Amino acid sequence: MNKKLKALGLLVFFALVAAAPVLAQEAAGAGPSEAKASLYKLSIIVGGAIITLAAAAGAFCQAKAISSACEGISRNPGAAPHIRFLLLLGLILIETLVIYALLVTFIILMVKWGQYA
Repeated sequence: MNKKLKALGLLVFFALVAAAPVLAQEAAGAGPSEAKASLYKLSIIVGGAIITLAAAAGAFCQAKAISSACEGISRNPGAAPHIRFLLLLGLILIETLVIYALLVTFIILMVKWGQYA
């Protein structure tokens, strides 16, 4: 089995174990306020999943970009200023996407909180 697949399976397993108390069964006869609280808990899990996946993907892309830039500079030291500029521009754009995911997560949580709290 592939190492990345094993690591992903382990990550999913621990995420489910960590989320188990949040998803515990509510008492019988719970009213609408309990359903709203349950929906809010679910939105917290979804928001956490969004930012976790965005941060993991961003970190992977940044590592790949840095590795490629170092390889390019080592092959052609004369092009180091151009490669360095493009590397920094790419890292800024990658990090911007992660920040957008964080904002989306906050928007999801604030909409759910205002609607159901």
